[in-house]
Amino acid sequence: MTRASATRVIVAPDKFKGSLTAPEVAAALAAGLRRAAPDAEVRQVPVADGGDGTVEAFLAAGWTRVELTAPGPTGVPTRTAYARRGATAVVELAAVVGLATLPEGRLDPLHASTFGLGVVLAHAMDHGVAEITLGLGGSASTDGGAGMLQALGVRVLDAEGRELPRGAAVLTRAARLDCSGLHSGVASTSFTLACDVDNPLLGPTGAAAVYAPQKGAGPAEVEVLESALATWAELVGSGFARQPGAGAAGGTGFGALAVLGARVRSGIEVVLELLEFPDLLADVALVITGEGSLDRQTLHGKAPVGVCAAARKANVPVVAVVGRTLLEPDEIRAAGFADCHALADLEPDPDRSMAEAAMLLERVGARIAVERSV
Repeated sequence: MTRASATRVIVAPDKFKGSLTAPEVAAALAAGLRRAAPDAEVRQVPVADGGDGTVEAFLAAGWTRVELTAPGPTGVPTRTAYARRGATAVVELAAVVGLATLPEGRLDPLHASTFGLGVVLAHAMDHGVAEITLGLGGSASTDGGAGMLQALGVRVLDAEGRELPRGAAVLTRAARLDCSGLHSGVASTSFTLACDVDNPLLGPTGAAAVYAPQKGAGPAEVEVLESALATWAELVGSGFARQPGAGAAGGTGFGALAVLGARVRSGIEVVLELLEFPDLLADVALVITGEGSLDRQTLHGKAPVGVCAAARKANVPVVAVVGRTLLEPDEIRAAGFADCHALADLEPDPDRSMAEAAMLLERVGARIAVERSV
């Protein structure tokens, strides 16, 4: 087979959470494909949906890593990075104020803040960025984006005019917002929120009720956080609180919508657009995507379904490779996948499957190459 007629395959998975990053998953699958089909042209395009791993996906695509130190969710200095190409930057909330950045994993639901995220945004604007895609997900805080805005020059004041410290619980005392010191770059910067949830800020499906328990909040603390966010919403703009995505990342979506003029988009759709994924599909015979668990949540805007939709528009068949699947075969087909391979079918023990994921993925890659005559 000549190089000109080589079968072209794109490997575009998300991470296998707790096991492998998206680039590692792509590399393992590609190794298996090349072993079984050495003449195939295999392109690795790791993806993400806005949560943790989003910046790594862009760095793998050749974007420039910009490193800096910013306060983590509890104020501890954290080494972080964002991805940049020209005047466009991709910033990942999880990489600076996410749960994974908490010192020794100690949860602090009432006091954790998004201040460090604002520091990263300011750094990007200070260095000539005019378009920022902000990946929301995996946050350690429920402060409605207040900390982010404080880092960008907004002053949150109590009834006596005293500036409030960072954190979520203190927002119950918020009485006035002073935006006169807002970073001058905000007015000339376009903000897009890459988000895979549509929760509002408040109520039974809001940021506190749904997500705060995952950040260590008990029932009483959830009530405090809900009250704090309600006060914050009245102060900043209650109309934005009802918008889909306002509750994303502990309400960071709300702060970005109301003050930064951001717009919310499907995380995987904006990621694929920035990676110019549709342009990569020309003359491609097969796309392989996947994530750790294929379930009903996947069907609501997660990365594999977004990759599948984009590939099907180009009439390219898509095979899913996952750690496990909780979907029935007819649900998988209805979602657009031509086939699905689960590592659990090769190694039923979850711990061993996660530990040996790279080896198992390589085996699956080789199997796909044979089954699909790559």
